[in-house]
Amino acid sequence: MTFPRTGNPDNCRKVEFCDVRDVDSIRVGTRGSALAKTQTEWVVAHIQQQGIAVEIIEVSTRGDLRGDIPIRQIGSDGVFVRELELALQTGRIDAAVHSLKDLPTILTEGLSLAIIPERATPYDVLVGKTARTLATMPTGSCVGTSSVRREMLLRLERPDLVVKPIRGNVDTRLKNLDAGSCDAIMLAGAGLNRLGLGGRITEILAPPRFWPAVGQGALVIQVRTDDDVTKSKLQFLNHATTHLEIMAERTCLASLAGGCLVPIGALATHTGQELTLGACILEERDGSIRKIEVTLSTSASLAQGLSSEQKATNLGRMVAARLIEEGALEMLASMRAAEGKQALSG
Repeated sequence: MTFPRTGNPDNCRKVEFCDVRDVDSIRVGTRGSALAKTQTEWVVAHIQQQGIAVEIIEVSTRGDLRGDIPIRQIGSDGVFVRELELALQTGRIDAAVHSLKDLPTILTEGLSLAIIPERATPYDVLVGKTARTLATMPTGSCVGTSSVRREMLLRLERPDLVVKPIRGNVDTRLKNLDAGSCDAIMLAGAGLNRLGLGGRITEILAPPRFWPAVGQGALVIQVRTDDDVTKSKLQFLNHATTHLEIMAERTCLASLAGGCLVPIGALATHTGQELTLGACILEERDGSIRKIEVTLSTSASLAQGLSSEQKATNLGRMVAARLIEEGALEMLASMRAAEGKQALSG
């Protein structure tokens, strides 16, 4: 166990720890959903293969407890991660496994996104009940999604379809679909595949039609910044190429001052010596959807002599700068103003 020398670990964010645990053991925190636990069990299995004992600790988050309302109404970014981060800060756990797309762009002080395993498919997918693709769905068909980004991209492609908000874990969404609450649902393909439900996918929705959320398909293992022991134990799980792709995507998002709830999509891909990043931002105004998108690569735009990490972050900044030239900041300001008015009226 880890005992704080001072303070109450339930109330204190910064405490000094005297670690008396077995040096070959790690406490890993996870959310309680089936997908979160499956993802964590995948990580844990790899850790145990290294001869390290693991204790899994389940932590409930605001996002899990308020599954009855849209995520945007719960509060700010991080509704699926804050309680896990607090467990890290207070020493209750040594590492937390997150879906990377759930993490805010502004990192919590004292915590590090130390390990990013190899990414699964980053794409959105459609699970259709009768029609198998968006193109074959009849006018007026209902599509369920809890993502503003997915909703806007869908309405751009098929404005004649009806979008229905749908929350809950993957199994709940599939049960709602099968019960007839809608004709199709949109969600991340990686989650279905990890749960062994990839056979339910009827269409893959890839760029440039559908840009995924920043970090979609990737996991991250978060640790305390000063915990070099845990970082060293888990370093074998880090996938260098995925790490660079995520750096580019998150730098772009941070440069736009966007969060994980803002309708911004991005995807970086690394082939050979070239890193390519595409991104889009969406806005609804007067009943219509506006979309701007930019794609750049390292080969054409970045100076020689930089490290791979510097190239990735520079690429993220350059794509963001190009989006800003196209009007991204004005779009974000308009969205925030609209949200403010809605909050006041509510």
